[in-house]
Amino acid sequence: MTRELRPLAVVTGASTGIGLELARCCMGAGMDVLAVADEPAIHGAVAGLEGAGQAQALEADLATAVGVDALEAAIGDRAVAVLIANAGRGLGHAFVEQSFAEIRRVLDTNITGTVDLVHRVARRMRAAGEGRILITGSIAGFIPGTYQAVYNASKAFLDSFALALRAELKDTGVTVTCLIPGATDTEFFARADLLDTEVATGDKQPAEEVAAAGALSAPASRCARRAAPKDGRARRRDAVIGEASRGGRSLSPARGLAAPVIRSRRAPGGRRRRRGG
Repeated sequence: MTRELRPLAVVTGASTGIGLELARCCMGAGMDVLAVADEPAIHGAVAGLEGAGQAQALEADLATAVGVDALEAAIGDRAVAVLIANAGRGLGHAFVEQSFAEIRRVLDTNITGTVDLVHRVARRMRAAGEGRILITGSIAGFIPGTYQAVYNASKAFLDSFALALRAELKDTGVTVTCLIPGATDTEFFARADLLDTEVATGDKQPAEEVAAAGALSAPASRCARRAAPKDGRARRRDAVIGEASRGGRSLSPARGLAAPVIRSRRAPGGRRRRRGG
């Protein structure tokens, strides 16, 4: 199949973790993949992707309008069959102890950049009468996150936004799915300075299993089969809310929405901080 005939998947936050595994799912489904991240590691990640399609790496900061412009330019005139808006950033510590520059970075990455990109691509999909959008939310969006208040609030926005957009686009041929992972084994905890928390040291779901759940909204059944646990038991701590096709078949219900995990960290002077979410 030529480049022009293969469907194009755009995957953001694709250098590691869930995003990289989702890009791998799309490649396994025979799609071309435009993989985006704000770090040089995206080039090595893309070099390791295998499949019938072609993979292209783009290093761009989607927390900025310049970065979203660069991604739109890289897409060019090609139709986007699948948009996976997965880019995100975490931030630990107490809200009043964080620098506002770090807070703004989380908001610009998780909310502003995501909404900007989805707005641009969704308009193109609606005009074409087809397309699939997957937005990576989080179970954290359902939990007030003490000591990561901004991150949890940003995910609450995405969870709500995705489901509202799904309803708005339901008769257009464009589907919207929200992937709502629980604790996942990725670099997130190190990058957000959360390695000394209970959730970081506890049981976490492999990123490839979470990606396989998300890939149910796209033609990536190979990924789902490959990521099945060896013992045959599904470990569904993630949740997927959305539509599997234009026919309206519902994806898996929101199972695995566990109670808030209360984490703890030693505060200065030995006082124990409570960390939730």
